[in-house]
Amino acid sequence: MNFSFKGRDIISIKDFSRDEIDYICNVATSMKDLYEGKVPRPLNGEILASLFYEPSTRTRLSFESAMIKLGGNVIGFSDPTWSSAVKGENLSDSIRCIQSYCDVMVIRHKLEGSSKVASEIANVPIICGGSGTKEHPTQALLDMTTIKSEFKEIDGLKIALAGDLKYGRTVKSLAYALSLYDVELFFVSPSLLKVRSEVLKSLDDAKIKYTELENVDDIIDKVDVVYATRIQKERFPDEAEYKQVSGSYKFDVNLMKKAKEHMVLMHPLPRVDEITFEVDELPSAIYFKQAYYGVLTRMALLGLVLGKVK
Repeated sequence: MNFSFKGRDIISIKDFSRDEIDYICNVATSMKDLYEGKVPRPLNGEILASLFYEPSTRTRLSFESAMIKLGGNVIGFSDPTWSSAVKGENLSDSIRCIQSYCDVMVIRHKLEGSSKVASEIANVPIICGGSGTKEHPTQALLDMTTIKSEFKEIDGLKIALAGDLKYGRTVKSLAYALSLYDVELFFVSPSLLKVRSEVLKSLDDAKIKYTELENVDDIIDKVDVVYATRIQKERFPDEAEYKQVSGSYKFDVNLMKKAKEHMVLMHPLPRVDEITFEVDELPSAIYFKQAYYGVLTRMALLGLVLGKVK
């Protein structure tokens, strides 16, 4: 099955069908030869504008790496103080100007809906690199590529999402993507950071079985995938609230011994103290492999929206 993504904006994972997600995952895994430089690069002369109004390591660098691997070029900034935003320029005016300098843009911004606003203004494809606390579609797509690559099939898996389920945009986008598959989900978090009601409603509408709990020990031996996230201090409106939940769970070697032999531990990174360094040496720890799949997935997306990869 072929899809045309040329000129398409990547704003929300909810804009994608299951078939489209499967297609993107398959195109991502086909990027390995391009990644290794074994075949001609299809994006010679194309320019990505990388506009990061919030801090980022993996998303920004993997997009820039993806564009370079495809033969394109990158312009942009990784700190809003390097842009005219510090002079009071609004996002709309910035987009109208920058669209003349590039062929595609990736934007990360603290404001909800910022990427959607940009997409309504720009005449080039807009890719959301993170918007407020609700959207991170390319992270969800790379996570789906990772799971699909590890297990071949997503249907039938039992998947736990643990940590900051209230403010974490990665877990929201991943939950929406997984709602298109025949999976069982477990939401593990302190009571203050429970998954938002709109996410649960989407799962109810999709008839996805899920359980909410506070202790990862209760399900570590039952699941195929654990998707851990850090407690995001910068998202809390009240530092006292953060201190109540900081360090509330930890993945260490003793806990991982209770897991199924084939279970994999994922994390969008960065981590703080929720995974000990000793866990890194376990075969089940695949969060650094996720970074590799992140480049492949973003290569696929850039190639698809520019109409140079099929």
